[in-house]
Amino acid sequence: MYYYIKGEIVIRRDNFAVIDNGGVGYKLYTSAKTLESFREGDRVTMYTYLNVHEDVFDLYGFATEDEHTMFLNLLSVSGVGPKAALSVLSAATPKEIVIAVMTRDEKILTKAQGVGAKMAQRIILELLDKLKNSDILPEDETVQKAVRTDSQSEAVSALIVLGYSQNDAKNAVAGIDETLKTEEIVRLALAKLMR
Repeated sequence: MYYYIKGEIVIRRDNFAVIDNGGVGYKLYTSAKTLESFREGDRVTMYTYLNVHEDVFDLYGFATEDEHTMFLNLLSVSGVGPKAALSVLSAATPKEIVIAVMTRDEKILTKAQGVGAKMAQRIILELLDKLKNSDILPEDETVQKAVRTDSQSEAVSALIVLGYSQNDAKNAVAGIDETLKTEEIVRLALAKLMR
C-alpha cells in the first residue's frame, strides 16, 4: 500500500520511530540498524511495509531498500513474522544475512533475539535459492565460492535424479565452469556423459 514515507523524525525509541509527514505522525517499527542511521529532527525517507493481521495495522520502515527487501524475504520464510524479521535485521545487515545464508552460517542468524537454531536453519534453507541472484549479494570471494559450489552440488543431484551414479555425475561436473547456472552445468555435463 505504501512504498515509502518522507518526513521529519519527531520521535525515536528502542524499536520504532515517528515520522511527521504533512502534520500526520506515522509510527514505524524498525530495526536497530535503521534507528542508528538517524536522529530526531532528521529529514528521512523510510521504505515501508504495512502488516495487516486481524485487528492489527502495523507499519514497518527501513532506511534502505536493501533492508526493506531483506525484511520481505525474511517474512516469506515459514514461521518468521515481522518481529523475528526485525530482530534478524537488528543483529545483521542485509549483506551479512546474505553471507550467512550462502555460507550456511547459522551463528550470524542466531545472534538475533528470539531466533534459535531451527529458525536459522529454516531461513537458510528457504532463502538459499532466492538470495543466489540477489542484488544484495556481495562481491565477497567466500560468498561467490559458496554460490558456485552450490550450483555444482545441485547439478550433481540433478544428474543422479536422471539415473547417473554419484561418481559419474561428479566426474561429469568436474572441470565445467563453476560460475555457470545449475541448468547450464547440467546441460554441459549431460553432453560429456553422452559421448
